[in-house]
Amino acid sequence: MKTILGVSALYHDAAAAAVVDGRIVAAAQEERFSRRKHDPRFPEAALAYCLEAVGGAGRVDAIAFYEDPALSLARVVESAVDLAPAMGEVWPAIAASQLGEKINVLERLTQAAGARAADNVFIVDHHMSHLASAFYPSPFEDAAILVVDGVGEWATTTIADGCGRTITPVRQIHYPHSLGLFYSAFTYHCGLKVNSGEYKLMGLAPYGEPRFVQAILDHLIDLRADGSFALNTQYFGFMTSEVATSAQFGELFGLPRRRPEAQLSIAYMDLAASAQAVLDEAMLRIARTALAATGRRSLCLAGGVALNCVTNGKLLRQLEGLEDLWIQPAAGDAGGALGAALQVAHQHYDCPRHAGRGDGQDGSLLGPAYSPAEIERALDAAGLTWRREADGQAHADCVAQALADGLIVGRFEGRMEFGPRALGNRSILADPRRADGQSHINKRIKFRESWRPFAPAVLAERAAEFFDLDQESPYMLLVAGLRDELRVPVDWSDFRDGDGDMIRVVNQQRSSLPSITHVDYSARVQTVDEARNPGFHSLLRRFDELTGCPVLINTSFNVRGEPIVCSPDDAVRCFLNTGIEVLAIGPYIVLKSEQAPALRAMEGSMQFEPD
Repeated sequence: MKTILGVSALYHDAAAAAVVDGRIVAAAQEERFSRRKHDPRFPEAALAYCLEAVGGAGRVDAIAFYEDPALSLARVVESAVDLAPAMGEVWPAIAASQLGEKINVLERLTQAAGARAADNVFIVDHHMSHLASAFYPSPFEDAAILVVDGVGEWATTTIADGCGRTITPVRQIHYPHSLGLFYSAFTYHCGLKVNSGEYKLMGLAPYGEPRFVQAILDHLIDLRADGSFALNTQYFGFMTSEVATSAQFGELFGLPRRRPEAQLSIAYMDLAASAQAVLDEAMLRIARTALAATGRRSLCLAGGVALNCVTNGKLLRQLEGLEDLWIQPAAGDAGGALGAALQVAHQHYDCPRHAGRGDGQDGSLLGPAYSPAEIERALDAAGLTWRREADGQAHADCVAQALADGLIVGRFEGRMEFGPRALGNRSILADPRRADGQSHINKRIKFRESWRPFAPAVLAERAAEFFDLDQESPYMLLVAGLRDELRVPVDWSDFRDGDGDMIRVVNQQRSSLPSITHVDYSARVQTVDEARNPGFHSLLRRFDELTGCPVLINTSFNVRGEPIVCSPDDAVRCFLNTGIEVLAIGPYIVLKSEQAPALRAMEGSMQFEPD
């Protein structure tokens, strides 16, 4: 039995993972412990958690890093030589990044893993880490694998064939031609943060019309029939500056870069819609080629672009010959830690795969759990009044009744999720039938833009009654349409001719589940099954019994600019500083209405950074 640790770090979303005899036993992002969103630093705390999960450093046989720092440095140096002197203004920062901690990463890994693993430090290619994270936990014995992201060492897009314990790369596209960087450029130009605002661009797109698609295809990207592509780099700034777009980019669309936090005009909504449409088409073409080149009918996805659940939904609906789709829940760089460990486990130590019905990701509930004693200490330290419901069914009954009564619940239960999505264990929950649910939770609890949509969690066995979705979506990575009979017409009159008032559209009913229905009648669906998360499944079932609705709003337990909560202390702080009305934490129930006036007065006092 071999124990392998995996590490990703020093770019963004640092993480650690532990694999024992081919099984995933632990994984977590560093941000959850440090409370610094997208923390790129060496994951000391995440590694400490993984070491504890496997019984200490004395049990570790090997440790793996998710990319080759020497090859990444070679790319930077070669680009600098080719583009000199244009890179002069950004070279010091790039050199510091590449010549700093990354040069010493092998030493850091050796120290972290302990004496037993000191001679078994592995470097795994960045895209191979992504490929392994996508294929090995999937339920497929064989599949095409597609990785699309910003950039690894050189690769930005990789097609591979997976069979048994073997992954064979088939085709690649290299830097600077990158769909990840392409989409990030539009994110930046719309005034959103690169590496965190891409999901907002995706949510913004349905408010616009894709009227810039032809201009993008004519000038920015040469997209070919087989999905291969080349960017026209004169429109992008990422190669020679610290900005993502050049002056020519703004001139092409007649739009300067939007100031962050400024009001969104229709033109930027149209730009978002156009970028999304081009990405959808590019991914469809690449995925079509992946199936043809490998002869497979199942597809696995990873890389940051695989977090675009709108595109994923279109692949599921429109890709000819596709029978099954599986997406790594931590598809971005955090998942590289898991992939590096899996690659070493299967290729260097011949560990068995554990594919089969479901998948090997264990619901992606791979982070730390906390004991009732630890939770109780956090509640008492905050001076909270609480009660304990030791019986699981009584606890579910209490929480479901609170939700049915229209209260907002913060749920903290069991192991924390690995990846960017809260899947029920570190979630804020609410009744999706609330007409004001979307704007209310955005304003009073998340402190973010009111137009941003929320995802539904639905009993897996009832999902087809509400959504046009014919496969499970346990990791909230597929967008599907709401069924026609549940839709209510939206009045878009004067929207484009007026001032583009998004809130007027948001506040319309749209469906019988208005709080989880986006303005285009879509939803980012999470199907909840008893095998992966029996506690959350039980809560949904009880809510259904009370209301006839097997669906809940599920959004991450955090406020804008902060990572998802990890510890009981994090959950208590978020509960007290927001409009969450009930904290369901382990076997405990905490009601905001029962707290001392001084504690209730803390609501709204939390400071946050724009995301």
